Amino acid sequence: MHPREHSDLRRRGRGLWADTAESDWDDWNWQLRNRITTLAELESRMSLTREEREGCLFAKDRLALAITPYFFNLIDRENPDCPIRRQVIPRVEESYVNAGESTDPVGEEHTMPVPGLVHRYPDRVLFLATDRCAAYCRYCTRSRLVSNARHYDFHPDYERALRYIGEHPEVRDVLISGGDPLLLSDAKLDHLLGRLRAIPHVEFIRIGTRMPVFAPQRVTPGLCEVLKKHGPVWMSLHVNHPDECTGELFEACERLAFSGTPLGNQSVLLKGVNDDAAVMKRLVQRLLMMRVRPYYLYACDLISGSAHLRAPVEKGVEIIRALRGHTSGYAVPQFVIDAPGGGGKVPVNPEYVDMASLDADLVRMTNFEGREFVYPAR
Repeated sequence: MHPREHSDLRRRGRGLWADTAESDWDDWNWQLRNRITTLAELESRMSLTREEREGCLFAKDRLALAITPYFFNLIDRENPDCPIRRQVIPRVEESYVNAGESTDPVGEEHTMPVPGLVHRYPDRVLFLATDRCAAYCRYCTRSRLVSNARHYDFHPDYERALRYIGEHPEVRDVLISGGDPLLLSDAKLDHLLGRLRAIPHVEFIRIGTRMPVFAPQRVTPGLCEVLKKHGPVWMSLHVNHPDECTGELFEACERLAFSGTPLGNQSVLLKGVNDDAAVMKRLVQRLLMMRVRPYYLYACDLISGSAHLRAPVEKGVEIIRALRGHTSGYAVPQFVIDAPGGGGKVPVNPEYVDMASLDADLVRMTNFEGREFVYPAR
């Protein structure tokens, strides 16, 4: 069976927006113009729990509410524990600040030499191109910045950022993120990618986006031509649950892949969303069917108000152990913690090797079945 015919990758269609013209539905700008952004709009389409309603009341002061019609159709409106619902509908728990949490959990602010450019790793920079997204994830690491609900007043300085990159020959890798850079027009993306490609020492360009997940209609022939023109431009998607792997997303990924855009995925380990080995196995296998390589599984950052969504680190290790050897190696992401305060990504792996045995003649190891083996240490 071809992936596009797979029952789990079927198109979801217009759903609650069945009366909308197909030409409008397939227009990503229509998706943005018709986002659900208020409590009244949300309650007109579904019943909310008390925790959700209270969360919506203060969202405008912390992280805005916004859900595209396409993504809203993926929510099980009868299930308060729906994993799609938990990701995008505010909850009152977001107002609770726990010990260790902060508005800048991975220390971006003190590694920003110019506005909108983070230089934390020796050969890489993070280029924050915008502060807006198609929809807002309730665990967002940059909730201080995106949607401007906290009046951060973010203004990226493209010229200063490009000049900084040009003056630092050690920078060979640029990740364009935000907010979501695919909210930029094709013309603006074309200009930005062209300027980066003109810098001789920039070898590797990436785009971090959740736009194809929130509005796969954004992946137009025009966008694909821009990516092809400046390629290879690698793209990191952000898919957290197998229910997000729809026929529409499959088709968008197919268009991206055929444009020469290598695709990876970064998931965040979230309580009640994907903190289950069976769920994660379905997700990574569907991603491979869509030509997307699972890349990272992140422990949820210590962003203020995220405790209700953070799963224990041991659960992430347990999931990796359940995947290794039980599905394709390509399907197994690297579980990482982005060290608080700016320490960078730290891999967290199950222990397969007896590290003490490395000093002996034989390395003692345990495979995915729990069986023990030895290998010459030297």
